[in-house]
Amino acid sequence: MTQELISFLATQGLTEDGSRFGAVADELVAARDGAVVAPLTDLGVIRATGADAAGFLHNLMTNDINGIGPNDARFAGFCTPKGRLLALFLIWREGDDFLLMLPRDVLPAMLKKLSMYVLRSKVKLSDATGERTLIGYSAPAAVPPAPTLAGAEMPRFGVAAVEGGQAIRLDDTRWLLALDPATAASSWQALAAAARPVGLAAWQWLEIAAGQPRVVAATQEAFVPQMLNMELPAVAGVSFSKGCYPGQEIVARTQYLGKVKRRTFRARLAAAVAPGTSVYAPETGDQHCGAIVSVAPSPAGGFECLVCVQIGAVEAGEVHVGALDGERLEFLPLPYEMT
Repeated sequence: MTQELISFLATQGLTEDGSRFGAVADELVAARDGAVVAPLTDLGVIRATGADAAGFLHNLMTNDINGIGPNDARFAGFCTPKGRLLALFLIWREGDDFLLMLPRDVLPAMLKKLSMYVLRSKVKLSDATGERTLIGYSAPAAVPPAPTLAGAEMPRFGVAAVEGGQAIRLDDTRWLLALDPATAASSWQALAAAARPVGLAAWQWLEIAAGQPRVVAATQEAFVPQMLNMELPAVAGVSFSKGCYPGQEIVARTQYLGKVKRRTFRARLAAAVAPGTSVYAPETGDQHCGAIVSVAPSPAGGFECLVCVQIGAVEAGEVHVGALDGERLEFLPLPYEMT
């Protein structure tokens, strides 16, 4: 997202940290009940270009990148050799190039890390954050689509051309728009005429409500993919038929020979905590049994989070944040089954 658009949005009331336009509580209720549009200033884009781009990414990611067509997107992770996630990406094609969306706080390190694997491959990686404006749109199924999305019917992870760029359907209610900065302001105004502008706080709550994980700097190397539900169809971030990638042996062994002992759940808490904060349960004593994945304010008051935690501790019903005597989490349903 360009500084010009951020400056324009600031004139519309967007705070410097991108968290809100107005009252957060009102924006959260709007996100829960109606159509909203959000500038995704906390996300960036890596561009992969070159004849070997598809194969290069396919050999590094947890999902099938070779299978991405012009109308498809994929959710995928990049792991250490020990199977621990360093980043999660949404990946789609733009012509012959691939665009990889991820949190901006890990983008520079991931661009450097991925570049170490290029060697003799015919692929070039670059920070394309300034080349694409990322906007999130969400609306219940009963709400008519915004003008920018009218006619863009597609399945989940489908990609369609829209005026000024591309639209990607994230799930039943959420869309991502990747737009040319030159036309982004006019596209924003068209969307804002049909949906309430909201900041990152509301958008990140929508992400949590959808059970969609993310990896930030504080949680790098904290999780293997199954801990974040990535192999489940509802998240769809792992392919077990694509062949090798860093950490593949660990991920496959967890799937076929072991048992997933930790999963990501949705929960409510009264006070905000940082991603990566440990959680504890009586049965594990002073040893943590998981960690906070992401957190955002809730339209019901307080905060909600995604938390990766031992399944047994959740079944026992007592998980505390930060320490054994810390706040007790109240677990909430996810929109998908943990099967």
